[in-house]
Amino acid sequence: MISVPQCRPAVLLTPAFFLFALVLGSSLALPKTPAAGADELPFLLTNGFAHNDYEHSRPLFDALERGFCAVEADIYLTGGKLLIGHDADKLSPDRTLESLYLNPLRDRVQKNGGSVYPGGPEFLLLIDIKTEAEPTYAALDPLLGKYESMLTRFSSAGIRTNAITIVLSGERPIAVVSNQLTRLVSIDGRLPDLETNPATALVPLVSDNWTRLFRWRGEGLMPQPEKDRLMDMVTRAHAQKRKIRLWAAPDTPQSWRIQRQLGVDLINTDKLAEFGQFQSTTRK
Repeated sequence: MISVPQCRPAVLLTPAFFLFALVLGSSLALPKTPAAGADELPFLLTNGFAHNDYEHSRPLFDALERGFCAVEADIYLTGGKLLIGHDADKLSPDRTLESLYLNPLRDRVQKNGGSVYPGGPEFLLLIDIKTEAEPTYAALDPLLGKYESMLTRFSSAGIRTNAITIVLSGERPIAVVSNQLTRLVSIDGRLPDLETNPATALVPLVSDNWTRLFRWRGEGLMPQPEKDRLMDMVTRAHAQKRKIRLWAAPDTPQSWRIQRQLGVDLINTDKLAEFGQFQSTTRK
């Protein structure tokens, strides 16, 4: 005898069944891809300083993708333009301060609700002036006026922090800047400024050359007298409500660790990926 399969009774698909299936399907779905153009918030490197940032393959963006909150851009006043580069003979007319830094930063700030990173801290743009101080600043000052809505403002009354804080280094127009009642820039100080104690609104950052101050080069143990000297510098800067940075510091994990332990605010590095990995794996 041939067995004939019996028909099963029909199942009534109620609205409740469809709701259950929808919820179940949603719970099993893969995570959604972020919308095009949305920024994924990286682990922020609030003490990382991208030295000579413009020399990376993607100026500014390589640092932003790794969470850096401070970058350095060298500028030359050439033919009325503020060009970005390390050496005067390697400048390109399409690599300007506006195209590589100011415009992309303004786009980020507008997209992220008033800050470079959504809900993030202020972002430091250190502009290292390579040509004569006063003519270069005469070109820079009105240019920055186009971006004042996102820039920190400095005056004798203090500092009104905004999304982007600009500090001038290199050939610094100290006299001109100090005589402005209000301005969109401040000055990168040097170690002797911790003795003269200028207004913090004029000199919020003190930077100096590591190789001039210390003999330790980043391997093995840093001699205790040198650690004490560095700790004293940091303590004095913080007592005056300034940040501190040391260029030409050893670009090694041991050096990064000591600077972080002793409270150096901005740790100079050319190794963006390595520094980011070090910070993310050794954070407290």
